[in-house]
Amino acid sequence: MPKIEIYTQPFCGYCYRAKKLLEDKGVDYEEIDVMIHPSRREEMVQRAGGRTSTPQIFIDDKGIGGCDDMVALNQAGELDALLRQASAS
Repeated sequence: MPKIEIYTQPFCGYCYRAKKLLEDKGVDYEEIDVMIHPSRREEMVQRAGGRTSTPQIFIDDKGIGGCDDMVALNQAGELDALLRQASAS
């Protein structure tokens, strides 16, 4: 299985939607709540190339962006391939 990390914050509809998509795919992920762990926000921003919005999603340490980016990958049929490729590495 790929290592999936998702930086989130409470009451974020995009965070909920992204987590739901990952759950629907049946993959495990590590959720990092930047409100509970504020020191992790700077880590997120650095890893995401300066992006400050949540969620920020990483598959095997590769940033794929936020919720809309992941949904677009899924709609293009590329998310499943990315998850398989990551888990084969």
